[in-house]
Amino acid sequence: MTANSSSATATTLPTRRFGHTDMEITRVGFGAWAIGGADWAVGWGSQDDSDSIAAIRHAVDRGINWIDTAAIYGLGHSEELVRKALADIPLAARPYVFTKCGLVWNDNDRQELPRRVGASASIRKEVENSLRRLGVERIDLYQMHWPAEDGTPLEVYWQTLLDLKKEGKIRAAGLSNHNAAQLEAAARLGHVDTLQPPFSAIRRDMAKAELPWCHGHGTGIIVYSPMQAGLLTGRFSVERVKALPKDDWRSRNAEFTGEKFERNVKLADAFKPIAERHRSTVPTVAVAWTLAWSGVTGAIVGARSPAQVDGWIDASTLELTHADMAEIAAVINSTGAGSGPLAPSV
Repeated sequence: MTANSSSATATTLPTRRFGHTDMEITRVGFGAWAIGGADWAVGWGSQDDSDSIAAIRHAVDRGINWIDTAAIYGLGHSEELVRKALADIPLAARPYVFTKCGLVWNDNDRQELPRRVGASASIRKEVENSLRRLGVERIDLYQMHWPAEDGTPLEVYWQTLLDLKKEGKIRAAGLSNHNAAQLEAAARLGHVDTLQPPFSAIRRDMAKAELPWCHGHGTGIIVYSPMQAGLLTGRFSVERVKALPKDDWRSRNAEFTGEKFERNVKLADAFKPIAERHRSTVPTVAVAWTLAWSGVTGAIVGARSPAQVDGWIDASTLELTHADMAEIAAVINSTGAGSGPLAPSV
């Protein structure tokens, strides 16, 4: 194991303080879900490990100073790849590494959906496994992936994360996919350092309650799926959806079929003139849209190759204008795509 967790390399990209933590993070971070590979229940299709490692190293070279992964991604494989990608980088120059717990899989059936487990003993076992796979003695951010469904009260699993923080196993503790009421319940026990919710121009619901709650409580927010699993890249067509392999979870997702898909594609098309005005790309505009909301610290963006990193990294510096945001809001309204507030209130 390395001596400790990272202190994050200096970067030329813009950074923001991550809630009340001592971390300053870049506006975009590397998302490591897709690099977990295909051989599990919610995989993204086949993926070459050497491409994954190259993508991570390229992202770090470009200035990204944090990586978001989870034990469940590839059933441990994503965490192992993150370790391999960072192994040759001096500790002081490594990016922060964030991971998650609470999803337990069946080693005898990799295609079985994981169970949402919050029992303290289970989380403690998970953190030790993640520390080993990542090759560190402290995890920079440890997050409960989903609310537990094994009967464990939120107060129990959140207290476990708070205890792990006191013990020095983790640097910061956060929640993912939890609502405002659950955040409030957790905060009664101890400060919620971070929240990781889904957020995109299609999936906007967290802006109703969770965003203002976090903004008012000093809780950092890193949003995931800002391009809605690729729908907002401007590159999806009916033909491409039909060609998705069966081991890509998107082939079974409602947003990629029927009227929902048609509305989503129309919204993505509306990003094209905005991208042209800014001499940018549609993926960059889609990610920048999420960063335009006050209270959003950063966006998690996946990549399976260095070229994909280059396709969206400029979102870290692109600032959409009020006119841009109003134009996007108008298209959201006219197409009926997704749900949630159309634009920031201020």
